[in-house]
Amino acid sequence: MSQWPKAPELRVSSWLNTDTPLSLNDLKGKVVALHTFQMLCPGCVSHGLPQAAKLAHFFQQDDLVVIGLHTVFEHHEAMQLESLKAFVHEYRLHFPIAVDAPSGGSIPITMNEYGLAGTPGLVLIDKLGQIRFTHHGTIDDMLLSKMVSSLLGEVTANDDNLNFNKDDPRSNSSGSEKCSVS
Repeated sequence: MSQWPKAPELRVSSWLNTDTPLSLNDLKGKVVALHTFQMLCPGCVSHGLPQAAKLAHFFQQDDLVVIGLHTVFEHHEAMQLESLKAFVHEYRLHFPIAVDAPSGGSIPITMNEYGLAGTPGLVLIDKLGQIRFTHHGTIDDMLLSKMVSSLLGEVTANDDNLNFNKDDPRSNSSGSEKCSVS
């Protein structure tokens, strides 16, 4: 039994910057950085979204997936999909962005399921699909990089690069390059 809660699946109405919808279940084996934002949130525009873009850029060769979650809990009329598309284009955001599904109330579904307090927000999900960190507000870039690097470095039983099968040719069990006690 894990001490970390399983991340709920994202409940979204639209996706931007991806050809196919992303599923957290399909992303197991990768670390996910879920950045929550609103277009009219000053902290999101000045810090959260630039930070998400930097994460996506600097960790692009690693097993990190950055997802923006546009989660609207105020000014609903001003933050429609067409406005978001223009915003994403103008701010040159290239990572996948999900639009949180409306709940019928003021708090969107995913925001509510994750218990998020507002924007900007950050949720780090480990390779097993477990929530490892949740934060409302801004966070220092260096601290975030350290946390992401730590999660990327965790070894899980599902890691493709690990194979403890003695018959695997990568295990070098030929005897010619190992020392044994006689």
